[in-house]
Amino acid sequence: MKREKTVRLASYNIQKCLGMDFRRQPQRTLQVIDSMKADIVVLQEADKRLPPRPAALPHFMLDEAGWQIVDLGGAGSLGWHGNAVIWRGAGLNVRQTGHHDLPGLEPRGAVRVEFDTPIGPLRVMGMHLGLLPASRRQQITHLRHCDAGLSQMPTVWAGDFNEWSRQPVLDHLAPDMSFLPPVPSFPAARPLGALDRIALGSGLQAAAHGVQTARPAHIASDHLPVWVDLHRAA
Repeated sequence: MKREKTVRLASYNIQKCLGMDFRRQPQRTLQVIDSMKADIVVLQEADKRLPPRPAALPHFMLDEAGWQIVDLGGAGSLGWHGNAVIWRGAGLNVRQTGHHDLPGLEPRGAVRVEFDTPIGPLRVMGMHLGLLPASRRQQITHLRHCDAGLSQMPTVWAGDFNEWSRQPVLDHLAPDMSFLPPVPSFPAARPLGALDRIALGSGLQAAAHGVQTARPAHIASDHLPVWVDLHRAA
């Protein structure tokens, strides 16, 4: 039986490589990223906070580990508004990139990367939503409008949605996206909240999904990473 092609995508809030032990260890963060064996990884809090917002996870470390860094326009930064996308593996190629300012009281943003992949064209939207419920509602609505203005392409949203509610709040705000069942990812040492989420648009299905708990993920950041194996819908 021929095995169906999949692409593994992961999302990880790396907290600027500052672990639960208050040690900043980029190599440990990279160890967690590598352990997921993902093709595409969406990162949050990938850059330090103050201008010029240098990368918390150094470019040279990613280069040495074989990761490609999507250029999102931040000089010296890993990404934009702390959101970054890295990738590696055969059959992947970046088509186009972009980013979006998000409404709300805090400065927030989302990044967009369109790939050629073994399962076909794929649009990845990486995001880190606000702390206030009203801001998150505005931001999800804004992202839906952004998607509507783009060419049709199988789309995945991934990031730190900062949503503690166990009710399908996000699902109701974006009915055209299918949010994967929530898995607790925060705080990493004893996860209670499913803050880190992945949602799939039309044309995509999840062959498997989960949260990465293998050490040192329990201490490398205050979040655990989440992942999904994507394939084209029949």
